[in-house]
Amino acid sequence: MGGLSHRWLPFADAATVDLTLPRLWRLSLFQLSTGMAIVLLTGTLNRVMVVELGQGTSLVSLMLAIPLLLAPARALIGYRSDHHRSYLGWRRIPYLWSGTLMQFGGLAFMPFALILMIEPHSGPPIIGPIAAMGSFLLTGLGMHVSQTAGLALATDLATEETRPRVVALLYLMLLVGMISSAVIFAALLDDFSYVRLIQVIQSAAVITLILNVAAMWKQEVRYPELTDHERERPTFGSAWGEFINLPKARRLLWALGLGTMGFTMQDILLEPYGAHVLGLSVSETTLLTALFAGGMVLALLMTSRTLKKGVDPIRLASVGVLIGIVAFVAVILSAPLHSTGLFQIGATLIGVGNGLFAVGMLTAAMVFGGAKMAGLTLGAWGAVQAAATGLAMFSGGAIRDVVTGWADAGLLGVAMQTPASGYGAVYHIEIVLLFVALAALGRLVRRPGEVGEDSKRLELADFPS
Repeated sequence: MGGLSHRWLPFADAATVDLTLPRLWRLSLFQLSTGMAIVLLTGTLNRVMVVELGQGTSLVSLMLAIPLLLAPARALIGYRSDHHRSYLGWRRIPYLWSGTLMQFGGLAFMPFALILMIEPHSGPPIIGPIAAMGSFLLTGLGMHVSQTAGLALATDLATEETRPRVVALLYLMLLVGMISSAVIFAALLDDFSYVRLIQVIQSAAVITLILNVAAMWKQEVRYPELTDHERERPTFGSAWGEFINLPKARRLLWALGLGTMGFTMQDILLEPYGAHVLGLSVSETTLLTALFAGGMVLALLMTSRTLKKGVDPIRLASVGVLIGIVAFVAVILSAPLHSTGLFQIGATLIGVGNGLFAVGMLTAAMVFGGAKMAGLTLGAWGAVQAAATGLAMFSGGAIRDVVTGWADAGLLGVAMQTPASGYGAVYHIEIVLLFVALAALGRLVRRPGEVGEDSKRLELADFPS
């Protein structure tokens, strides 16, 4: 049984005398709240606002994209927490607490924004969408800050030997949070009503505060010498300049951005697509998030043994891109075939392909960056991925609205006057982006006999969220 645990659970031996297993599990709770917020924003609420509230897809995509477009600040957040000035001696807790308050505040305010969008009021109609956009922005910023600080805190607490397994546990906890939240939200919203939706959001706000406070309670040791106001600190600009001038750094970030856009333009369209085209209920479309996250877990298991054999991570990312192309073809064909099963298979394969691509690109980034720039490389990877995600989500929603308007006006012909036209255009664009990303990855593939960088080869357990 011990061999099986170490084979499939790379965090099984992550505990130490100082960082006991109960303490480690408690620390990972902030990832559960992050996964819950991701499902609530990009899964449940985006479908409700598009379908039930009748808001434009481009407006909803903008609400979801703005927090992600601010994600390049993640690199700066990690850098600032590394060199935080504090008389209390804490570096990570102030950022984790601030992010928690922002995430809680955004979720707590969100029901009032929805009420402004649902109920008639004396003010201008734009007040509701503006309030909703503000709540989404606050929640998204809180997620960025708390997750960045929480991962840095976990890295500080773990030893050099156990750190990769600790980070792997946090990655899996994020997926567990997404899957469990999707299933719970689907069950709670099976009998949908606006009152029930508001209760779910309010409960999510309270649960976020409880989980994150429990996660950070008595976790960080005070190091006044590290937070001394007189301590000399390098500038962020000089550190970033050294990283971006590394060989293939720009190519890697371009390939990451293209592939991420190719996978995530559908993020806010998948559930409305299921509702508009296939007639799925709120509960059934929320379960799609669980299928997507389950596909990512499957990708994680697939990489466990593959990377240990020394496979080039860029090749692994390329396999993920190819799986993604097949997945989008399945989603497109589900409309003319009226096949819910094919649609669900496509959603699962999108998760598998996205997981393989993200894991492969992260491995490549951290290997060539080396141990000296591990933190900055992680920040750059997360910033590019999140920024590309935000741009893709907004452009995907806008393109869907534009093409749907053309189709409804008859500009594209009688055959295109269907609800699937706008969604299909986005999915075809994603296939093109994935082919372009595949071409970009070809410039990065390790040639036979080529020696890798001096840094150690990272395995599955080394992947942060």
